[in-house]
Amino acid sequence: MMTMAKAFQRPKTLIPTQTHYCPGCGHGIVHRILAEVIDELGVRERIAGAAPVGCSALMHRYMDCDMYESSHGRAPAVMTGFKRVHPDKLGFTYQGDGDLAAIGTAEIVHAAGRGEKFTVIFVNNAIYGMTGGQMAPTTLIGQRTTTSPYGRTPEAAGYPIRMAELLSTLEGAVYIARVAVNSPRNVIEARRAIKRAFEVQIEGRGFSMVEVLSPCPTDWRLSPSEAMRFIEEKMIPYYPLGEFKKPEATRR
Repeated sequence: MMTMAKAFQRPKTLIPTQTHYCPGCGHGIVHRILAEVIDELGVRERIAGAAPVGCSALMHRYMDCDMYESSHGRAPAVMTGFKRVHPDKLGFTYQGDGDLAAIGTAEIVHAAGRGEKFTVIFVNNAIYGMTGGQMAPTTLIGQRTTTSPYGRTPEAAGYPIRMAELLSTLEGAVYIARVAVNSPRNVIEARRAIKRAFEVQIEGRGFSMVEVLSPCPTDWRLSPSEAMRFIEEKMIPYYPLGEFKKPEATRR
């Protein structure tokens, strides 16, 4: 009798429950990658995360590890406190673009500048996903949102902020990368980058961040498949993928 082998198993760090995310949302993919990395590194019992106001506000229901709920934009401050008190443990923040690149800009810039030894997972879907689809700091030129119904213009709203490039200029930032979750190949690369970011932290080197280009079909007013194409055709040309800063010991 033939038996079927399991190709994939649910990571232990990922709680088996239904999420609140919209159909086609990329957060579920990123959650799984993060849980797989935590399991592979064997750090679930000594890691804590901070998720602020936003689509990730209920992340503590999905990750079987210690989690903090922070004010909007303040996850880096919470994680700074955690790591200063528990330098022997691992920590991460999980933040969206409206959170990290708008209300939390000062928090993330100064955390990177100080070289705080935690890892940031920055999910960039170029829009405010939870509060109604408003224009975000990362919204593309010409992209329509509820607050830019005719498309974002540089004259009215300036240009989209490339956070990975910006933070990579700071001395305290040790590992900065940008990845995407719109294809199997890119998901594999995203997992590799997130694992490397945590390895940098385990080695005590300093601040690390992985920016993840992720779909928001609901607020983009696209189908899930169209949203994946939007990342490939619109987002990646403006937000190129790759490692923008890495320590010498991990260069390849």
